[in-house]
Amino acid sequence: MGRIWATLACMGLGTMAMAQSAPQPVVIELYTSQGCSSCPSADKLLEKLAGREDVLPLSLHVDYWDYIGWVDTFAHPAFTERQKIYARNIGERMIYTPQMIVNGTTHVVGNRPMDVADALNTAQDSAGPGRIDATLVGAALSLKGQQIDPAAGPYIVQFITYVPQQTVQIMRGENAGKEVTYVNVVSGWNHLGEWDGQGVFSAVVTLTGPEDEHAVIVQQENQGAVVAAARLR
Repeated sequence: MGRIWATLACMGLGTMAMAQSAPQPVVIELYTSQGCSSCPSADKLLEKLAGREDVLPLSLHVDYWDYIGWVDTFAHPAFTERQKIYARNIGERMIYTPQMIVNGTTHVVGNRPMDVADALNTAQDSAGPGRIDATLVGAALSLKGQQIDPAAGPYIVQFITYVPQQTVQIMRGENAGKEVTYVNVVSGWNHLGEWDGQGVFSAVVTLTGPEDEHAVIVQQENQGAVVAAARLR
């Protein structure tokens, strides 16, 4: 996966070119695998969520199912490690698919629609005032924080690249013979640096193909709570 990580060229103070006014979405990370028989229903649920402006659903494919005969074409060990960190944060020793992590704090089984809906509603009801205005002009990324508590930092700024939709014919493994459509497939998850949420954060990133879309997530360190997020279009 040669294009998975963007290159950080510089970071410091800068000036916003323009602000993004879209609603701040709830971030849902789906940990899934093409080799997991329980995952297609969760992938379908994520597809439904992808049509909502108030949700940023992201599909992260893990590699620990590859041993059963089908190597996931989207998997990356960094996504497996990210899921492990979430598990350690809540004292769990095991990871599984499909799992959804909502705003970095709530863990639910990804193919249980009612549980996912409850977690999403709770995240929306308990959302704080923090938000970011985000601009991507060429390769120049600028973030401006609004009502983000510096006392709860430091925060980690993350730049995400994802492909809106891809369909895969799975030939072996538990899903052999199935054609599955995946949405918002993450192809890059890049840590740009720490930020207190105040002033302006600026970075230069390397963009990939025209089919990719991008988002920014501001999250408490050690994969804590997501305090703000924005799509970049």
